[in-house]
Amino acid sequence: MPRRIMFVQLKTGYDTDRGPSWIGWVEFSKTWKTAYFHDRTLRRATGLGLFDANFYDVDTDESFWISGPKRDRRDTRYVPAAPTVEEDAADAYRAFLQGAPLPGRGNGASGTEAPSA
Repeated sequence: MPRRIMFVQLKTGYDTDRGPSWIGWVEFSKTWKTAYFHDRTLRRATGLGLFDANFYDVDTDESFWISGPKRDRRDTRYVPAAPTVEEDAADAYRAFLQGAPLPGRGNGASGTEAPSA
């Protein structure tokens, strides 16, 4: 299962870009349509008309935004936010901020794109 360090933000119940957020490891299904984070199963929300979210929790219907972290730390679009950096991702994230590629992304890309076949 592909595993990547990602920016994850809870959207449900919060104003735009004000929900809690994390930098941490996210596992993805082979199809990249399902993500696993914090013991949650998050499904890609294409075509569901969710505002400002690209995944939803299959058990709670809570909405999430998942994307690759940005070196300039501007992971949210409208409100500056300081995500919680999870301990097991901290070293790789710090290296990324200093110019190293993220694990699994040899070219340093920071999006959620699936590797090309």
